[in-house]
Amino acid sequence: MASAPEILDELRRLRARVPQLTGALAAGVDGLVLAHDTPGVEPEVLAALTAAALGVAMRMADTTGQGDFRELLVRGRYGYVSTYSAGENAVLTLLAQDRVNIGRLHLEGRRAGARIGELVDAREAVARAAAAAAPAKTPLKPPAKAPVRTPAKPTTLPTRSARGPATTNARTTTEI
Repeated sequence: MASAPEILDELRRLRARVPQLTGALAAGVDGLVLAHDTPGVEPEVLAALTAAALGVAMRMADTTGQGDFRELLVRGRYGYVSTYSAGENAVLTLLAQDRVNIGRLHLEGRRAGARIGELVDAREAVARAAAAAAPAKTPLKPPAKAPVRTPAKPTTLPTRSARGPATTNARTTTEI
């Protein structure tokens, strides 16, 4: 993935351009945190929830014939949570106060998402090219198998059985 300092710089510039933002997080589509500036919010939890919401949003867009996922907006009593596509491998989630200008939020969120997507996707392409260029590893010799032990014959423990009709009146006493 892209280096966290470059992504974090983009998140901080975004928060400077939109003062009503209370948090910004870049995550992989798998829910792993790439970079975050989310005071008061657990970034791992937010990234996991973003991945779950992304899955639902992608499915909804596909099922309804609306095309590829672009963005998702959730409005709560105290503000907004917006998620933007950031290339093929990442998403950008923004937290904003309820008084934010939604048009400005979308404009800046889309721009930042595109920039973060470029960073992440370029890094992914480099990693894939390096993996493809690496010589094929020879398979390691499997370790010798441990000798097979046969289990010892289990000891049989005495069990109690129901008394048959011949011993229904039998009494047992134990002296201490």
